[in-house]
Amino acid sequence: MVAAQARSGSLAAALERGGAWALVACGLAIIFVPLVLTLYLSVFDETLIAFPPRGYTLHWYRAIVPNFGASLLTSLRVAVAATALSLLAGVPAGIGLSRHRFRGRDALSTVLLAPLTVPGVAIGLGIIVFAILIEERTGLPLSSSFAVLVAAHVLITTPWVVRLCLAGLANHDRAAEEAAASLGASPLRVIWRVTLPALRPGIVAGALFAFIISFENLEMTLFLVGPGMTTLPIAVLGYLQYHIDPLVAAVATAQIVVIGGVLLLLDRWVRLGQVVR
Repeated sequence: MVAAQARSGSLAAALERGGAWALVACGLAIIFVPLVLTLYLSVFDETLIAFPPRGYTLHWYRAIVPNFGASLLTSLRVAVAATALSLLAGVPAGIGLSRHRFRGRDALSTVLLAPLTVPGVAIGLGIIVFAILIEERTGLPLSSSFAVLVAAHVLITTPWVVRLCLAGLANHDRAAEEAAASLGASPLRVIWRVTLPALRPGIVAGALFAFIISFENLEMTLFLVGPGMTTLPIAVLGYLQYHIDPLVAAVATAQIVVIGGVLLLLDRWVRLGQVVR
């Protein structure tokens, strides 16, 4: 009887381990199969995607800049500006929310993180309506302007900086800061010499997330661009309306490779896994 129960228990444990590995394998397949197919499509020597291809080429990678160079530059300018401004706002906010208790703290935290809960379409529509309203009242050319586009991206990137800064300080012992303050360091000096070095992984992770979210944003940006100012995701969407070739797969593969390389380099430097795990 005992032996039968032991065999039954071992069989159940084996089935449980097998089910867990099956779920892991399914998850990896869901993640990596589309990436591999995108990479495969990007080297098709075809003007229309057809399988099997007649050959393979890297021509589509050379065609990225001629077709999307201007929109790529716009996306980079917007993403860099939005990342810088969101760091200027989000890092102090994260430090303040993590290290201080004050009246209205919960309300401020809710306001700072609220854009994460609002659909991008709603944010974009609300911003363009507000910009047009101000433009009608003041005559300032706000609609479809670079400044409004950057401000909108700051709105959706700052919450990520705040959240990752909070996560970066969550497990950091305040004893070092208290010791520095007890030895006569001013609050600003404590932040500069103790808090910010401890927060470096969170700052780098927040900057990376902010840049990627701004660079890849589509639904909100659709409402805010105008003639002569188109970001890369919108240019790719417009290209797909009239072309069915591997160029878009090449663009996606190039982005994956660049972002993956940056993640690997940054993880060696600041251990991003400690923040985003």
